[in-house]
Amino acid sequence: MERHFDEELNELKERLLLMGGRAESVVHKAIDALERRDSALAEEVIKDDHAIDELELEIDERCIRLLALRQPVGQDLRFITSALMIVNDLERVGDHAVNIAQSAMKLSREPELKPLVDIPKMATSATRMLTEALDAFVRNDAAAARHILVEDDEVDHLKSRLFRDLLSYMVEKPDTITRGIELILVSRNLERVADLATNIAEEVVFIAEARVVKHHMEERHAPP
Repeated sequence: MERHFDEELNELKERLLLMGGRAESVVHKAIDALERRDSALAEEVIKDDHAIDELELEIDERCIRLLALRQPVGQDLRFITSALMIVNDLERVGDHAVNIAQSAMKLSREPELKPLVDIPKMATSATRMLTEALDAFVRNDAAAARHILVEDDEVDHLKSRLFRDLLSYMVEKPDTITRGIELILVSRNLERVADLATNIAEEVVFIAEARVVKHHMEERHAPP
């Protein structure tokens, strides 16, 4: 019975990793669509998000079934309840990718405002955080998860710099306002992806240490 339960937990972990990989992939695809001004590629992101939504429903059902039938305790209970939180975060990553894709479609019909520099950097940082958070989840590595909590500052810095640059453009050239706002929205969606990666990292700390670090900045970097 115990061996079968371990197998079910491993299957749950594998499905979460599959969903995480797909969420990361759609963010990359949305940014590619933005950089290449490719509306067809942006439309693919919207279709890909449906598969992420289906995985969310499947994983939710697995978690609820395990809680009801296995009545787990200790770290197993923390793992399953955290999985319910993580799957919601990953679904929201897909939603933010869709938002970026929709902005990409709008911008593909307009003249290019300026070369994209900070947005690809933000995307790289945010998706790296997501990958690292999922890796920490697989390894049950609280130390690695705590490191991710610091990385969010880099994404916030890039978003602030981009906002200042775009605001200058819009003040000097009012005809760029619509395009500038879309790029600001893209940056906000990327910031949210980084925030969701941070949420996952916080759940990893909870699973490994039974310590809640959310909203406790002074505890985020402290050893248990």
